[in-house]
Amino acid sequence: MRLALMQAPPTVTPARAVKRLSDAAAEAKASGADLLMTPEMYLSGYTVGRAALDERQSTLDAGLWAQAAGIARKHGIAILVGGPEAGGFNTVALFDATGRLITSYRKTHLYGDVDRAQFVAGDALSEVFDFCGLRCALAICFDIEFPELARSLARRGAEVLLVPTANMHPYTGVATRLVPARAHENGLAIGYANFTGPDGMFDYCGLSCIVGPDGEDLARAGDATGLVLGNIDRDDVTRVRGDLDYLSQTRTELYE
Repeated sequence: MRLALMQAPPTVTPARAVKRLSDAAAEAKASGADLLMTPEMYLSGYTVGRAALDERQSTLDAGLWAQAAGIARKHGIAILVGGPEAGGFNTVALFDATGRLITSYRKTHLYGDVDRAQFVAGDALSEVFDFCGLRCALAICFDIEFPELARSLARRGAEVLLVPTANMHPYTGVATRLVPARAHENGLAIGYANFTGPDGMFDYCGLSCIVGPDGEDLARAGDATGLVLGNIDRDDVTRVRGDLDYLSQTRTELYE
């Protein structure tokens, strides 16, 4: 799977977000990517407040979601995009290259007062699904900071974890330490797509990355705007897990 991460400045204007998504999809397609992934709550803006989210939310077959699906169909590339789902959820949805909804996930671990004031927590982890010959799963931002989540998805068969995020200064260690650790300890690859720059409340730290199942960077951004491109190969997952498989050697009977 060739993955393109969209590292972009935040915007609170949905029309601008949609236009930039279309431009990024065209660029990602031209670069040979199979999948374009945006940051968390990309379509609506992240820190826009509950009232604005109520206006912008919809079911996944309507509103901003339908526009994202149309962009996937127009450019012939799968898109994983974040936005507001009806019901108050912070959601990511994966549309294939025909614009068909493959799967979605609602953020389960809400971050601080900002999330709790704006969102309803999801009540289930991502499903594990097939995409581009790999077993994939989804998480959102703060979710990846809980080792149990990644371990649970790995035990369910995930080989790739796709994580749209809106991570801010001073928490750069999430991207530089925790994401590689989650990859290494579970033998899975991780794509982590972040905003860069300020939105009036937070200053997002960029550092979007694609990390291999051995915890080593396949691609990583600094704080610049643009696409981060990298290839994820199932053979690498097989090789890493064959060398040191934490999953099979964990003594689960010792833990509550």
